[in-house]
Amino acid sequence: MIILSRLADYGVIVATHLAAFPDRRVNAVTVAAETRLPRATVAKVLKALAHAGLVTAFRGAGGGYRLARNAAAISVAEVVAAIDGDIGLTQCSVHVDECARTTYCPTRPHWAAINRAVGEALSAVSLEAMLTPAAFIRRTALSSNPPQHDESRFLA
Repeated sequence: MIILSRLADYGVIVATHLAAFPDRRVNAVTVAAETRLPRATVAKVLKALAHAGLVTAFRGAGGGYRLARNAAAISVAEVVAAIDGDIGLTQCSVHVDECARTTYCPTRPHWAAINRAVGEALSAVSLEAMLTPAAFIRRTALSSNPPQHDESRFLA
């Protein structure tokens, strides 16, 4: 199974939450309460997102965080990279020099292509798209069946 780190997953949740309220400055305690994530984790995520330039931090009584750019201009790939670094499905996808099999591995070029495809897929989804569950409903489900209140309509 390929899975994002828990911290990257939380980063997407936090960034999407900020995208839902683009003009609001909100502190880490409030984000933690509203997203039901641990305070310390939210603080760590917000710091990483700020370091990557995805959120802007404001100090003082009216301080807090908000997205640094429009939600449509920030991709899920950027959020994941801010938390986990470069997206890589295998060690050789990111750290070529650390693999002793680089010169003779028959799967290496294929993993590079797969890694690019995953990166492109994550880059194609903006935080704005993450706000709308309808963006992930299969088109065939909408055209051939009436809307249902069933979570299975959403792509994973």
